[in-house]
Amino acid sequence: MKLLIKNGRVIHPVTETVLLQDILVEDGRISLLEHGLSCEADQVIDASGLSVAPGLVDMHVHLRDPGLTYKEDILTGCAAAARGGVTSVVCMANTSPAVDCPEQIQYVLDRAREANGVEVYPVGAVSKGLRGEEPTDAEALRAAGAVALSDDGNNVDNANLMRDVLIRARQLELPVLCHCEDTSMVTGRAVNEGSVSRKLWLEGRPAIAEEIMVMRDAMLAEETGARVHICHVSTARSVDIIRKMKRKGVPITCETCPQYFTLTEDEVLTQGAMARVNPPLRTRADIQGIVAGLRDGTIDVIATDHAPHSAEEKARSLSRAPSGMIGLETSLALTLTQLYHTKKMDLPGIIRRMSTNPADLLHLSRGHMSLGAVADLVVFDPDEEWTVDPEQFASKARNTPFAGWKLKGRVKYTISKGEVIYQDGRN
Repeated sequence: MKLLIKNGRVIHPVTETVLLQDILVEDGRISLLEHGLSCEADQVIDASGLSVAPGLVDMHVHLRDPGLTYKEDILTGCAAAARGGVTSVVCMANTSPAVDCPEQIQYVLDRAREANGVEVYPVGAVSKGLRGEEPTDAEALRAAGAVALSDDGNNVDNANLMRDVLIRARQLELPVLCHCEDTSMVTGRAVNEGSVSRKLWLEGRPAIAEEIMVMRDAMLAEETGARVHICHVSTARSVDIIRKMKRKGVPITCETCPQYFTLTEDEVLTQGAMARVNPPLRTRADIQGIVAGLRDGTIDVIATDHAPHSAEEKARSLSRAPSGMIGLETSLALTLTQLYHTKKMDLPGIIRRMSTNPADLLHLSRGHMSLGAVADLVVFDPDEEWTVDPEQFASKARNTPFAGWKLKGRVKYTISKGEVIYQDGRN
């Protein structure tokens, strides 16, 4: 099978260049990468006026499978990923049952083979049942196919347990993905502690609850030498802590999500539970700190924390509804709208944080635009405007606060291992 992509503006995130090039794909890999190719192919895509980049690697996704498939499942989650230009999905362990043993890892991998070609990489739990009491068998999880460990959705409050897990993770060369919020400070609290929580007469989730745990896990990374990755950073002070630790040579990386550089806590006043997410939406100053962290490289990754819920769940009151929003189908467009079209970041920098960096952090053979690389690609129009309509999503869920928003940047083709798995207007 030969695929030829002609006349695209090819984004090279490693060299930070954008070049007018053609791409020939043979047997699922990039075989030629140069301007003015003239050769036979089974399929030709004219990418004139379009950008071509390595397929996105989303290292923070909740597929809800097994056990919570009324919210999402692996098949629908992969379909949503393809529509958003995501060719690799890293799925979290907070399912029912939790992915805390080799059998559950195998279930995810087996189910993923039935999907549309999007690659699925499972994360194994840090603790059995995500209870934070007893560590899982990290070696067995790694052997079964886990690419990282995480209790995401739950903070690991027990520092001794986390330390022991990090020591073992370093031996196994497994990164640990950390949800950082002190449980005692946030349980039962729906929104950021600040002006909005006071207006609503609600106890808030204070920023310090995140920052304390970011500092703790950074210090544990420094002591153990293990690779710690801080999930969904939401405060400017968290960014500052990570920046300082990186300067000291601590093996720490981090991610943020489009909602944390787009929305403030004020969104809760108009959207209620649809804007409830953990950690919560913060302040304008926090957005500025996060953008600064993205620009200077402190924040390594843009992920989604795609968190599907049913319509009934999100229709509950703010204090009773579950936290989370979906993001696979809007992440690229939101990032382009908020960062590229505002001239805060260029395309290579964005793609590096949405593809190359997460792949490299997890040692995945993805995220690179080079000869011989796996032909996972996204072809998109960075300038095309469209309106977010959740009813058109491939995901089972509709819980997005961005319904009705006009965004700039539309995926035209998603290609996995040389095969077109999504084409705008046909899927």
